[in-house]
Amino acid sequence: MAKDLEIGLLRSFVTVVRAGSISRAATTLGHTQPALSQQVRKLERVVGRPLLHRSPAGVSLTRAGEELLPFAERILALSTQALTETGRTLTGRCGVGLLEDLIASRLPQVLADLARLHPDATLEVLSMSDADMRGAYDTGRVHLVLNEVAAVPAPPRWTVRRPLVWAVGPGVEVADDPLPVVLFANTCSWRTSVLDALERAGRPWRVAFESNSLVGVLAAVRAGLGVAALLPANLDPAMARHDAHALPTLPDVELGLARHPRSLGDPLIDAVETALRRML
Repeated sequence: MAKDLEIGLLRSFVTVVRAGSISRAATTLGHTQPALSQQVRKLERVVGRPLLHRSPAGVSLTRAGEELLPFAERILALSTQALTETGRTLTGRCGVGLLEDLIASRLPQVLADLARLHPDATLEVLSMSDADMRGAYDTGRVHLVLNEVAAVPAPPRWTVRRPLVWAVGPGVEVADDPLPVVLFANTCSWRTSVLDALERAGRPWRVAFESNSLVGVLAAVRAGLGVAALLPANLDPAMARHDAHALPTLPDVELGLARHPRSLGDPLIDAVETALRRML
């Protein structure tokens, strides 16, 4: 039977950690100390590991507690957001600039769900060159930009790393020498890091196809023209059937989100930013 993490138990755990002792946390929550201790021990039984070191001076986190704490805080934050959003109607407009590779992933569905929840709000999703995206950001047409960190038009509010994986077209032999590679035509850190990985591994390669769009790269791989580096969300199941050790490990991509300062405090844009964070 699957185990569930109860919100009440997580709230007790986080409160104890923040208070530094069970007695102070019990006062904050309005519980008795024995009752709160019992809740923490119940959570420990669910997790299967001790979460707290207990001493007369207070409590401190075990390794398992350190691992659980960020998840507990996130779950509590999402619970609060769900209760806040339910029944609330957001209006206005939000422009979102996305890396093309993210537009092909599940992110648009997240934004579509948000749009259905708030039909009086307008969401515009754009994918364009870095220069055009900066112009749209500067003029206020785009409020949020999610792109490679090096390409966002302002210092990112938060960043996340995502892996790149090899997509192998049907009939392509990954042992071919030179290896046929499908690349994005525009110069970017992504393209450079892929070629650097091949060079470091001593793999001769040749450019089999280039395109300035994800649609073109995917079409070339599906046609069996070569191999390409993609985000996992854009990988067809058939593209991953190869010896994992036959191609060099690819580096992660660091994504960052920039937000226009004039949009701070806007409830709709707050909700969109939260949705993007949650998805990534």
